Amino acid sequence: MKDFIRTSLMAAALAGLVSLGAAAQSTDKSSDQSSSQACTKGFSQLSPADQNFAKKAAEGGLAEVELGKLATEKASSDDVKKFGQRMVDDHSKANDQLKLLASQKGINLPSDLNPKDKALKDRLSKRNGPEFDRTYMKTMVRDHTEDVAEFKKESTSGKDDDLKSFASQTLPTLEDHLKQAKSIAPKEDKQVMSEKPPTGRTSQQ
Repeated sequence: MKDFIRTSLMAAALAGLVSLGAAAQSTDKSSDQSSSQACTKGFSQLSPADQNFAKKAAEGGLAEVELGKLATEKASSDDVKKFGQRMVDDHSKANDQLKLLASQKGINLPSDLNPKDKALKDRLSKRNGPEFDRTYMKTMVRDHTEDVAEFKKESTSGKDDDLKSFASQTLPTLEDHLKQAKSIAPKEDKQVMSEKPPTGRTSQQ
């Protein structure tokens, strides 16, 4: 009789341990599922327009930093060199802010230049002196005109409050970049034109 009772108690204890193990596994699976859902929740809640803005803002920021570094190395004008350094500083800061925001929302942002910007960097790297300065500054005017329009649109019509706030806070800096680029670009254009040899009838006389 005692052996029977002892055997019954051991069986009950073993069954209890098995139940605890199964419950623990179930809890772990639920925890893993919750973590997975948390990682994808932010991205799934973003509208296509917000996702597109984040991607384009990241691509543009990467390009501005890379081209800015190129300007600090190749520009012949002090104004262009300083502008290039400002691009590196300001856009690196904005890029870091966007990366942090993206990680919180589960957004995968590009980490390298897109083919178009790579081609632009290659083209600029082959230019030197005033010709580089003029091409770079014309590019900066064009790019920042587009950037200002995109950030202004996101700041007013974006669906995600955090992205809207990022766009609103970054917009004044981009507008100042555009203003500065527009003031420098004509000077570099004149510099290139003044260094070109005269052509036409007067050059033949």
